[in-house]
Amino acid sequence: MASPRPLIACEHCASIFRRHELAPGEVASCGRCGTTLWRYSGLTLGGWLALALTAAIVFMIANAYPVAKMQVQGMEQQASLLDALTVTWQQQHWVVALMTGAAGFALPMTQLALLLWVLYPLSRGRLPPAFRFCMRLLGLLRPWCMVPVFMLGVLVAVVKLSGMASVQPGFGLAGFALLTILLTMLGRLSPHTLWRYAEDTGVVHAHVPQERQGEILTGCHVCGQVQAVALADPEALHRCHRCDAPLHLRKPDHLARTWALLISAAVFYIPANVLPVMSIDSLLGDSAHTILGGVIELWQMGSWDLATIVFVASVLVPLTKLLSLAALALFIQFGNTSNLRQRTRLYTMVEFIGQWSMLDVFVVILLAALANFHGLMEISAAPGAAAFGTVVILTMLAAMSFDPRRGWDMEAAGTQIADRAPPSGVEQISAGVDGRGVR
Repeated sequence: MASPRPLIACEHCASIFRRHELAPGEVASCGRCGTTLWRYSGLTLGGWLALALTAAIVFMIANAYPVAKMQVQGMEQQASLLDALTVTWQQQHWVVALMTGAAGFALPMTQLALLLWVLYPLSRGRLPPAFRFCMRLLGLLRPWCMVPVFMLGVLVAVVKLSGMASVQPGFGLAGFALLTILLTMLGRLSPHTLWRYAEDTGVVHAHVPQERQGEILTGCHVCGQVQAVALADPEALHRCHRCDAPLHLRKPDHLARTWALLISAAVFYIPANVLPVMSIDSLLGDSAHTILGGVIELWQMGSWDLATIVFVASVLVPLTKLLSLAALALFIQFGNTSNLRQRTRLYTMVEFIGQWSMLDVFVVILLAALANFHGLMEISAAPGAAAFGTVVILTMLAAMSFDPRRGWDMEAAGTQIADRAPPSGVEQISAGVDGRGVR
């Protein structure tokens, strides 16, 4: 008798499905909340390994060459990402240097190293050393790797400086453009996906649990393994029996943590927009620029497209995240279960746009490195840049703390859920908690 197919849990509504093989081009979505569960991939483990190795080589090239060059009165200054970080550190803006250095260099490099570490043994049919630890670390790092944001920051910085002097893109910019494409493709290799590859390879066991009285099926946030846990205490701490990660049926105290982080972000949002994010010291005098001031400057230079991008990324996106997460938290707090599918899509959007608000911070450090002509012109970060980076971090942490499954739990507790036909490729086993609900 064939063994039952592995189970998969929807991270946004807690529905449980059996995992089926997909045909080329197919996508399996949750029939309850619409979240994408997994996609068909034509790449083998060897193909993913080649892609990761290419990305690692491109990463080294992109950071070894300057992303832009600037010429003023016969003097030339060129800057790579590492140059920008060094100049920012020397100017004693340590918080800004640490934030951008981690998001643009250290964490993406670690992410690629982890992928290479696990993909090579898996492609040879072996379990990678320290596989469980590597997958937990990869899951923590993925949201904070911001190479695409840095690449867009280079383009904005080049346009900003083009009105002052001769600025040319460097070879490193082409490297970051290619690296952005490769990392976007590798973004599909989540820890859950790698664990499924390990299951298919046969190096780890895929346990298929049975739900018994007083228990409920839930998925591990690290490895995706569905397992049965006691329903009596939803806040209790369990351990995943496959990867040993801490496991809660629902995120404990999610509203308290979400509100605390949102309020903190709102407090920092004021100085981030009021205080200057950049100061310029030149022969013509000193000046300071806020975020909105930079948007207006780009608009006046005729770069309406970049002005719009910066305005959306640096003004609208943080405000949208704050208001959206506050609305989602209020809905849960007051027991409102209307439009849950739309609210789940809103939460997914908030998660996706989280990192793009770091755009202006990257722009500032690049301007500081390119316009570093002692005695003629110097650009440096200002207090608003650190405040703005803090807003980005706090809003991302708030989104991670919020648990959208709580709204679906309340719907299941208060109403009889109608049967829904699961989409092609999945077989629904459970629609979250039973009628008692989880609070």
